[in-house]
Amino acid sequence: MNITITPLLGSRPGSSHAALSSGRVGRALIAVLAATCLFATNGASARAGVGGPVRSTQQLAVLTVAHGVHSTPQSGTRQLSVIAGRTPITGEQTTLPVIGDLTGPDGRRWLRVMLPGRPNGRSGWIAAQGTRPLVTGWHLVIDLTRRRVTAYRDGRIARAFLAVVGKPSTPTPTGEFFVEETVQMSGGEAGGPFALALSARSDALQEFEGGPGQIAMHGRDNLGGTLGTAESHGCIRVDTASIDWLAARVGPGTPVTIYQR
Repeated sequence: MNITITPLLGSRPGSSHAALSSGRVGRALIAVLAATCLFATNGASARAGVGGPVRSTQQLAVLTVAHGVHSTPQSGTRQLSVIAGRTPITGEQTTLPVIGDLTGPDGRRWLRVMLPGRPNGRSGWIAAQGTRPLVTGWHLVIDLTRRRVTAYRDGRIARAFLAVVGKPSTPTPTGEFFVEETVQMSGGEAGGPFALALSARSDALQEFEGGPGQIAMHGRDNLGGTLGTAESHGCIRVDTASIDWLAARVGPGTPVTIYQR
């Protein structure tokens, strides 16, 4: 399988774990990565900062094949782009949050999904055929003012962590995003031991060390940074215990809300 490697931003590494399986990611792939940095059901909800409630569950679409992305849910309309069936770093199946669902006049079912990459916050319609449904109860909320990550499960706070966020010249972007994939790194690599590669891209850096300026949440191995400060290139750094905890629970497609008070 040929995989296009795109380094993350704000770390001298990144790491991927899809289902905590480093065996799927060759050491060479990890080395390249290390060179760089709502469709909800009923349930209790809490506030996601200033952005609204955290829903108890989020519908996801797991792609089994590549999909054309359309601006409207209609066969024969112009494709905005093509979303690969596999993620670029780990090669796992692409998983996208579903924010709309309808059946077109031709009887074909369509899903409106959140999309990774630039511009931040984009979405589009894909055919439901060639996907399988999944649901997550996890939602990550990042408060850039308080420099804090809060993990919600089923609409309730499960845990909160202090973090290092982007400095003023390279701020962490705000908006609604999701986890693209989870990368497990080799011991001692910068930014390890895990990185959650997000759908967000830097607003300040169009590229970073050959990559697209992708934002990630990762550890502080060989990077440091004082928790509770703003000193990264845009990525979010947490301590080892926190990223270990997140990587063991949060999977691709998990919604991520980033906001500034």
